[in-house]
Amino acid sequence: MSSATAPHRVSAAPSLMVTLENTPEAAAVARDVAGDFLKGLGPPPGRDASDAVVLIVSELVTNAVRHTLARTCTLSLTADPGTVTVAVADASPRPPCERNPDVRGEGGGFGWPMVRRLAASTSVEISAQGKTVSAVVAREGRRSA
Repeated sequence: MSSATAPHRVSAAPSLMVTLENTPEAAAVARDVAGDFLKGLGPPPGRDASDAVVLIVSELVTNAVRHTLARTCTLSLTADPGTVTVAVADASPRPPCERNPDVRGEGGGFGWPMVRRLAASTSVEISAQGKTVSAVVAREGRRSA
C-alpha cells in the first residue's frame, strides 16, 4: 500500500510528498493524489493545466515503476501562484531518454516527449541516491506549441 504525508506549507507554497510502492497501481494512486491536490488549491488551476499535471504525474510515476528496480518512488507536488511543479524521485541514475515511439503500442516511447510538450520546463537531477525528474506546468494551462 502507498503512504502519503499530509499537505503542508513551505514558504507559503502548498506542497505534498507521497512515497509510492513501485507496483502497477502506483500511477493510478498518483493520479488520484494529484487530482485531490489540485482541487485543494485556491484558486484551482484551469482544466488544461490540471489535465497536464495529472498526465505528467502518471507518466513520470509509470516510468519510475517500469524502468527502475527500486521498491518505491517519491512524488512531490508544489504550487505557487503561477505554476505547479511535479517531481518524481527514484533510485535509478538513468535519465529519461528520447526513443523512437513504437506505433504498434508495445514498446512505448511517447511519454517523455509528451511530458516535455506539456510542461513549461523540465529538469533531471542526478545524485548518489538516483534521480529526480521535474516538470513545471503553468497554472493557466498548457504552453503554446
